[in-house]
Amino acid sequence: MWLNSEEHYGLVAVLLHWLIAVVVVGLFALGLWMVELTYYDAWYTRAPDLHRGIGVLLSLILVARLGWRLGNVTPRPEPGQSPLEQRIAHLMHTLLYLLLFLVIASGYLISTADGRAIDVFGLFSVPATVTGLPNQADVAGDVHLILAIALVSLAGVHALAALKHHFIDRDATLLRMLGRRAARR
Repeated sequence: MWLNSEEHYGLVAVLLHWLIAVVVVGLFALGLWMVELTYYDAWYTRAPDLHRGIGVLLSLILVARLGWRLGNVTPRPEPGQSPLEQRIAHLMHTLLYLLLFLVIASGYLISTADGRAIDVFGLFSVPATVTGLPNQADVAGDVHLILAIALVSLAGVHALAALKHHFIDRDATLLRMLGRRAARR
């Protein structure tokens, strides 16, 4: 139930997958909204603080997810998936992880450009270790936006692929990530 098997994902992997998906979409929406705020908006400082704090927590969840993935068996591909589909799926997952880490790293560079630590909801802070690079906040901000758009776009392709497997191929790929064991349809 908790652990993955060769047939399905365990509850921990499923919950971490969907938690990361929801948080990424939420942070993307919050990020787009907050950059339009003006100095006189009530959320002018609260929104970035919220975005940064959740981003740091996401990085911790992402490390846990990656550790869980490396420490557990990965379910076998669905019967009927070609070797090409399997390679594309592996590449897709690798790119999603890479983009997640790069978006987080660029966000860190934006947030610490002025030398201040990132406060995470008063629980702890992440020190500023890289500061003072030329135009650090601006360059990292541009990179952060581009990478975030790429991440959300790739996640959309990932979701469409899952729907293709469910509705066209009629296999259990999506059901497995919903925590369900399904008989072949």
